[in-house]
Amino acid sequence: MSGHDSKYFSTTKKGEIPELKEELNSQYKDKRKDAVKKVIAAMTVGKDVSSLFTDVVNCMQTENLELKKLVYLYLINYAKSQPDLAILAVNTFVKDSQDPNPLIRALAVRTMGCIRVDKITEYLCDPLQRCLKDDDPYVRKTAAICVAKLYDINAELVEDRGFLESLKDLISDNNPMVVANAVAALAEIEENSSRPIFEITSHTLSKLLTALNECTEWGQVFILDALSRYKAADAREAENIVERVTPRLQHANCAVVLSAVKMILQQMELITSTDVVRNLCKKMAPPLVTLLSAEPEIQYVALRNINLIVQRRPTILAHEIKVFFCKYNDPIYVKMEKLEIMIKLASDRNIDQVLLEFKEYATEVDVDFVRKAVRAIGRCAIKLERAAERCISVLLELIKIKVNYVVQEAIIVIKDIFRRYPNTYESIIATLCESLDTLDEPEAKASMIWIIGEYAERIDNADELLESFLESFPEEPAQVQLQLLTATVKLFLKKPTEGPQQMIQVVLNNATVETDNPDLRDRAYIYWRLLSTDPEAAKDVVLAEKPVISDDSNQLDPSLLDELLANIATLSSVYHKPPEAFVTRVKTTASRTDDEDYPNGSEQGYSDAPTHVADEGASPQTSSSNAPYAATRQPAPPPAAPVSPPVPDLLGDLIGLDNSAAIVPADQDAASPVPALPVVLPASTGQGLQISAELTRQDGQVFYSMLFENNTQIPLDGFMIQFNKNTFGLAAGGALQVPQLQPGTSGRTLLPMVLFQNMSAGPPSSLLQVAVKNNQQPVWYFNDKISLHVLFTEDGRMERGSFLEVKTCSFVTA
Repeated sequence: MSGHDSKYFSTTKKGEIPELKEELNSQYKDKRKDAVKKVIAAMTVGKDVSSLFTDVVNCMQTENLELKKLVYLYLINYAKSQPDLAILAVNTFVKDSQDPNPLIRALAVRTMGCIRVDKITEYLCDPLQRCLKDDDPYVRKTAAICVAKLYDINAELVEDRGFLESLKDLISDNNPMVVANAVAALAEIEENSSRPIFEITSHTLSKLLTALNECTEWGQVFILDALSRYKAADAREAENIVERVTPRLQHANCAVVLSAVKMILQQMELITSTDVVRNLCKKMAPPLVTLLSAEPEIQYVALRNINLIVQRRPTILAHEIKVFFCKYNDPIYVKMEKLEIMIKLASDRNIDQVLLEFKEYATEVDVDFVRKAVRAIGRCAIKLERAAERCISVLLELIKIKVNYVVQEAIIVIKDIFRRYPNTYESIIATLCESLDTLDEPEAKASMIWIIGEYAERIDNADELLESFLESFPEEPAQVQLQLLTATVKLFLKKPTEGPQQMIQVVLNNATVETDNPDLRDRAYIYWRLLSTDPEAAKDVVLAEKPVISDDSNQLDPSLLDELLANIATLSSVYHKPPEAFVTRVKTTASRTDDEDYPNGSEQGYSDAPTHVADEGASPQTSSSNAPYAATRQPAPPPAAPVSPPVPDLLGDLIGLDNSAAIVPADQDAASPVPALPVVLPASTGQGLQISAELTRQDGQVFYSMLFENNTQIPLDGFMIQFNKNTFGLAAGGALQVPQLQPGTSGRTLLPMVLFQNMSAGPPSSLLQVAVKNNQQPVWYFNDKISLHVLFTEDGRMERGSFLEVKTCSFVTA
């Protein structure tokens, strides 16, 4: 529709549908075209114009390409709700697929592939077969994508009719875009198939490499991704492949560059010549550096990918460390990533430059960035033994600035340096002890106490220093208490004089009698037994030589790193997680209902705040009783013992509700509690807030069991909840009682629910739409399922009079 078509969205007169019906059946072509535009406009703004289906379909018989596109658009939107009427359009589709105009042939096949109706699918096969062998490349490339769509609807039909073989034949096509679309379709089918579908041979390899130079940028991405899965037969073949792909590194599109880098890295594993590898590393450096001059969002993606690359091939960017120096106007997320990469690229040759940068960053205003910079100095000291002394000098200079959080972070990293280089830098302890009064963070306190305990024999007033911490022992966090307990025992073993002896009595008494922490109590009992039984054995245990800590700059497991490198230029390389950790491919047959356009119909919503809807694909679940698909948070359940066949919920089937959650094994109580709640709002969607929830029934009362997990960096409080109108009128029976959630903590609550307070009109639905907000974040909307079994009474009995009363009320409501 052109810019002059805004008039079709203007207000319409009374009796709109009859008027449109009349215009759609007009004998004048222009009038019919205008009417179809009005129908599309009404459909776009959410009006129901499905009653005009037959009249719009009649307008398909036209040579006007614009009108045909509009009718096809209408068909795609309403075919699913009118599958029987959609059959009326089949003959026209089949006829259009043989039209002399290639645009119309392609449009017909594309539209038939988008109409996901089983009855139409069988009619699509013959036109699709013809279009895959069409003379026009535009039609062939459209048909290739249509095969992938058809496979998603009916995989068996695609295999039986030989479409996969036809698709593989298109890889040898003389048009590069057809080749690219065939590769994209085969890759899509491969992902959804349980067996290998697309295997690259030496013959298809040359075809793909030839097409790579001529197709569009996204075609190149598809081909490069396919090539990255090909394992060369030997080093010579790998070198030839890389030579053909290397020109893609100069491409203007970032996706093409990263896909080319991924492909080259995969093939480099097979190349034995060090000269060839060195030259390839030199060629990959400039394009990666160029990515860092793009906008911040692309920089971040590039940095996350570079972070992986330098863990495998640090030589690629070893001489380019200056490009990772932070600019004053870089967003914080870019700065943090640059810091990580600088630590990985730090070496004896460039450490002086790096330390100057880190020292500069430690005086910035952003507290989180300053902490990270100070910690980076310590990590460089642990990584580079020759540079450790220079790193400590910089840390001491920062301590002299007397900025509280800088001092505390410096003490934390110096403790790690002492662990890495024992008996080397103890001369600085006196400087550290000057800052004792400023320590208020648990980790910094624990680090300082560890240093005092470890080097108690070299600190003259070690007992006085520890005693200053012991005054507040009961109020200290567990981390500090544990460290105080161990440090006091070390002091007593190294200086068994009267002062330490009294201190150890006080600490052991506090740790065993006055505390509720089982870890602290158990450790105190162990020390007590050791000291009272055999002090020499206690020395051997407590003062034993500790293992030297190692460099943690390359923290990823090698097998995980291999998997992430194979997924460069995808979300996996940004999250630094394998795809299966955050994506679950589930074939779902449940169709979305009209009332899922949330929050329409809600009496009270938080419409003034930004709306964030939790995508059901982000946390797929087949029913509300299943365990959440959160691979990174939940351990895999043990294999279940065989159970008797499920008992179908006949009542759910009777009234047309999806009540799969109510199907329970015959020997299992339907109301038994489920240990893990399904995730309804994943942390990735809720900006760090994850919500798991499920309707449950306890002691004759319906509750909404909820678990809130705070993965953000700030405390969250002021939680409120709102339920949209629903079939069973479920509404909150009280306020949501969730305490303030500190970062990294979770809170569970049971929200009492009432029935028949919030009824919705329309057909029955098992959908429950929920809105949750707090004081720090926008409103979050998510969908849940109403499990019918939570609405039933436990004994299942009902007096005849009560039944008749409920039945009468139901008919009156209907």
